[in-house]
Amino acid sequence: MTRIIHLSDLHFGRARPELLAPLSTAIQEAAPDLVVVSGDLSQRARNHEFREARGFLDALGARWMAVPGNHDIPLFQPVSRILRPYRTYREWIAWDLEPVAELDDALVVGVNTVDRFAHQRGKARFGAMRHVCETVEQAGRNKLCIVVAHHPFEQTASVEKKPMKRAGLALDKLKGCGAHLVLSGHLHMWHAGPFVTRPGVSGPVQVHAGTSLSTRLRGEVNDFAVLDVEGQNLCITRMAVESDGIDFREMEQTHFRREGRGLLRVEA
Repeated sequence: MTRIIHLSDLHFGRARPELLAPLSTAIQEAAPDLVVVSGDLSQRARNHEFREARGFLDALGARWMAVPGNHDIPLFQPVSRILRPYRTYREWIAWDLEPVAELDDALVVGVNTVDRFAHQRGKARFGAMRHVCETVEQAGRNKLCIVVAHHPFEQTASVEKKPMKRAGLALDKLKGCGAHLVLSGHLHMWHAGPFVTRPGVSGPVQVHAGTSLSTRLRGEVNDFAVLDVEGQNLCITRMAVESDGIDFREMEQTHFRREGRGLLRVEA
């Protein structure tokens, strides 16, 4: 079995300090093969925020990878934002903005969806989608293929944030090349299920993790996802904090089985 933990929107700089130890403990007890962070490690892309984020991740004692989010490039420094948007991120987190991790049962491919010319709205780049598909094709069909990006490739009409540019075209590309699962954040809300516009077993499943540490809850609670992959089976567990607590506990589970290039939801 392969276990992956999906964190998102840590927002160091606006993180809840009382959750740092409980989150670290919950992750260490889960003993993951890989920890994935889908962006917004910082609040304002400052050195001390990235330093805290890097220290937290390194202290987990687990392999980890991350992609940047829109908060991970400078907002109030227009020259740096345009000319050197990822300088501080690369100094503290990782040089590679689109990392790849291959595990026994899964392939995880990072995608950078940040648009330096937009405040919040992301952008799906054709080159990045081509890189994902080439990586998936090289890995063959025996692994669960997971794409991780900060911005979601689909959101409901009730979400106030603008949807990512070219999201529909990018999602069609991911569907065509056999991606099974898309991990994202940005919305600070939980969701684990098929893409509404692409239901059934013919396309990928989306997992939005909420914010794991931030005070910006937007009516939700702090949470993260645990993905257990065993053969053709996938179990997604939501670990969350009660509104009046600080300990991360199992809140719900969703089960899927690989069917060709898609995932079919099944009962436990």
